[in-house]
Amino acid sequence: MTEESSHTYGISKFASTSDGRKLHYMVKGSGEPTVVFESGMGASRSNWGLVQPAIAERVRTVVYDRAGFGKSDPDPAPRTLARIAADLGELLTALGPGPFILVGHSWGGPIVRTAAAADRSRIQGLVLVDPSDEHCDMYFNRSTRVYFRMSRPLYPLLARTGLYRKMGSGPGNVQPADVVADHQAEDFTVQAARTAAAELTTFINDLERLRTERPDLGSLPLTIISGGLTTGPERKIRPAVMAAHQQSVAAYGGRLVEAPQSGHMVNFDEPELIVEEIIRMLE
Repeated sequence: MTEESSHTYGISKFASTSDGRKLHYMVKGSGEPTVVFESGMGASRSNWGLVQPAIAERVRTVVYDRAGFGKSDPDPAPRTLARIAADLGELLTALGPGPFILVGHSWGGPIVRTAAAADRSRIQGLVLVDPSDEHCDMYFNRSTRVYFRMSRPLYPLLARTGLYRKMGSGPGNVQPADVVADHQAEDFTVQAARTAAAELTTFINDLERLRTERPDLGSLPLTIISGGLTTGPERKIRPAVMAAHQQSVAAYGGRLVEAPQSGHMVNFDEPELIVEEIIRMLE
């Protein structure tokens, strides 16, 4: 057995984009449909260590690094939602005809919705894990815009001092050791911080555009798993996010699942709920 194939996530591979960039992904399991995991803003593949292995026991699974994260090439173009979703679309093409179930956490929610709408014929369903949601008015407050604008230039500076790792690495340490090692080594570099800042640059405008240009998912099955823990640092925004998720489920005719013991990081706090919803969609 090779070192790569003994990894929790399986075997490392690369897909090429139409402009020649390499996207790194890892594949484990076999059988249809293929379940593809999309991480949140500023995150590599190393956020699914408690979910992907369980699904890989049933079907083929793929975790990957968006451009500029992990082992994927950086992208010189602005990291808009359309650009990121197009990269995901090219990865799906490289993986074969499908069908695919797309699982997106946080900003990954709008990404998989956008990619799915571009070619619904190859998508079996979507599971959105506490997704960023355009129905949440708090994202569009002036104070939020100012906070994001001030945060962007700080990310690379914090990475250079090591504070970026200290601030962000803790929650992911509940994952398998090899996933944690990748997470620590790759997700808090200056390059990763620059890419996170690049994604944040267009985040609000892209989210606002979804209010008038909602991705058309037709009749695709859709589940939103909404973090329901309203204590701690998220206590102010959490009720607004939960209400936004209810609006989105109503708009798409989807299914809402509350994660009562989780805030935003359901993939670390209640991964079993994600596993259950993916299996339900498989069956």
